[in-house]
Amino acid sequence: MVLLRGCLGAREERGLKDYVRDVRAIVDQSDGQSEEMFNTLSQPGRGVSDVERENSLKGLRAQADQLVERTRDLDVPDELKPSHGYLVESLEFRRDGIGKIVDILPTALSGRERNQGAQRLADQMGFFLTSDVIFAARVRPSLDTVLREQEVISEVQLPESRFLPDRAWLIPEQVSKLLRGGGGKDASSDRSGKEAAPGLHGNGLGTVSLGGQALTDGGSATVRLGDDLSFSVQVINQGENDENDVPVKITIGKGAKAIEVDDNIDQIAKGQTETLEIPLTDEPPTGQSVPITIDVEAVPGEDKTENNKQSYSAIFTR
Repeated sequence: MVLLRGCLGAREERGLKDYVRDVRAIVDQSDGQSEEMFNTLSQPGRGVSDVERENSLKGLRAQADQLVERTRDLDVPDELKPSHGYLVESLEFRRDGIGKIVDILPTALSGRERNQGAQRLADQMGFFLTSDVIFAARVRPSLDTVLREQEVISEVQLPESRFLPDRAWLIPEQVSKLLRGGGGKDASSDRSGKEAAPGLHGNGLGTVSLGGQALTDGGSATVRLGDDLSFSVQVINQGENDENDVPVKITIGKGAKAIEVDDNIDQIAKGQTETLEIPLTDEPPTGQSVPITIDVEAVPGEDKTENNKQSYSAIFTR
């Protein structure tokens, strides 16, 4: 009898661990859908047509529906059935939200109805915010409670997930700007709405290092984590005008778990190079190749941005 109880206990413990592993795989896929969707929404002027954007989102809607069905078919331990119900609901909100975006997007991209479409699009982003609230307030705490009660919390990694990457997508004016690639004004005007000065405008990304280790395209640097780890980013003014207030954004990792840091260069004189030191504020995962993207935002009047953005990778160690 004691042996039987021991076997049942081991089986239940294995079932809990298998379920958590399956949920992690599902939410990782859902977070990947988020990254793809919001990248697609903010890609005008980058070789992606409006029709291609719509078709891409239709494909994501189908994938999200398949993910809901896959989640419903999971083998769920009895103790986790309440949590599982919330998980399915969270993923349904994501699927339905993508469907709403697909239906509204043509209006949001239309010249005559753009403002109305941006308003409707911002309203539908609430589906994703609701999904994230359900996951954070219901799914994860319930998993945590059961796994602690069963004394297996130290043997599993609880899943984390966030679909809405930025609350700016809830604001119609910001949605309108994001749909046009992050700006709200034509490239010929500056951030205050004034016309850009005559002549060529443009910055380029120079050398980049992290903690003294040079980052190179296609290479992978090994970087030891420390208290004062920071990026050193060179930006070169390749135009014929001085440039002011140049934002530089760094993304470490990908999806909802990505770390984002940024800073501004106050001024770069024409033909000059400025170096920006940007601290790494959060700790990235260790022992694996982590993608890093650095993006120098286009300045007013800059129409060629091929050398404004670069991707690298690093392996972080302790």
